Amino acid sequence: MLSKNELRYTLALQRVPNLGDTTAKKLLRLVGSAEGIYKEKKSNLLKIDGVGAFKLRELSEKIQLDDADAEVQFIEDNEIEYCYFQDKLYPEKLKHCIDGPILFFQRGNIDLQNRKIISIVGTRKVTSYGKIFCEKLIEELSILNPIIVSGFAYGVDIIAHKSAISNGLQTIACLAHGFNQIYPKAHKKYIQQVEENGGFITEFWSSDAFDRNNFLKRNRIIAGLSQATIVIESATKGGSLVTADIANSYNREVFAVPGRSTDSQSQGCNNLIKTQQAHLITNAADLIYMLGWELKESQAKQQQIQLFVELTEEEKVVFNYLKKQDKEGLDIIAIASKIPTYKVASLLLSLELKGLVRPLPGKLYQLI
Repeated sequence: MLSKNELRYTLALQRVPNLGDTTAKKLLRLVGSAEGIYKEKKSNLLKIDGVGAFKLRELSEKIQLDDADAEVQFIEDNEIEYCYFQDKLYPEKLKHCIDGPILFFQRGNIDLQNRKIISIVGTRKVTSYGKIFCEKLIEELSILNPIIVSGFAYGVDIIAHKSAISNGLQTIACLAHGFNQIYPKAHKKYIQQVEENGGFITEFWSSDAFDRNNFLKRNRIIAGLSQATIVIESATKGGSLVTADIANSYNREVFAVPGRSTDSQSQGCNNLIKTQQAHLITNAADLIYMLGWELKESQAKQQQIQLFVELTEEEKVVFNYLKKQDKEGLDIIAIASKIPTYKVASLLLSLELKGLVRPLPGKLYQLI
């Protein structure tokens, strides 16, 4: 935790035009403190590789500190928590992003330590196909207890947040403005639910103007917090494609939900897949496989005991068939069970998440 004085100087450093988080972090690591940067001779700072006169030209103690004083007061008056990039609680994934924020603010009950974290983004004009896919995906993943990150916008974002909450998962909303407002206003009714089941993150001040470019800047945090970014639906252009591009630049996994070539809200996702900028995802099993997520053996056994009597009729058919086999392929299971292949794939995933079935190489399945 920073001292109040160091917080003032760190906020002031955030305010220096053209400096940027990458250069600011370099200076902080080498000089040791934000206050030290302001009090160091500029001639000495210019000796640091990558720091030019242009970037330091507007480093002015009075101008930035006057702004910082007002923001410190806002933080104290509203009991807002903040996270500094050298804090132990700074998110591990975001710490590895070269342009991650030197400081961000948060509200709620956020715990980002040692957890499975995925970001879900997409169009504001989500279709029923995208809505159903998003809700089903999060429901299928819920047994693994991941954190769901999104941007609190209309469409896919708010569906992801609501689905996470309804499945008892933590959800993080990354905002493109300060905590003095909420956008969109229609989502004010979800604030309490999100704060009780996760919370809000932003790097923007209460005095920052509401600007479209803030949303593009915010997207790097959405991509940076998570192990993977999933694009549910997108037209050929959109903020979710920017987030996918940033995630790729961070060497994170990107997934896209395919759609019909004639559907405008699937064209962006189809292009990501076609140009190999994203993995195709059709269900939670695809994500689990690519990320190497597995249930612990003890957890799987516990699930086997607890959920055995909770199987659906179709799950029982598949389960009982596999009881008679050592291992079997998806198509054969479908034929023997007289259930369509696409549905058997979903049933096998459900049984896997319940700790009853495990996938084997060659698209084979076996009871645990």
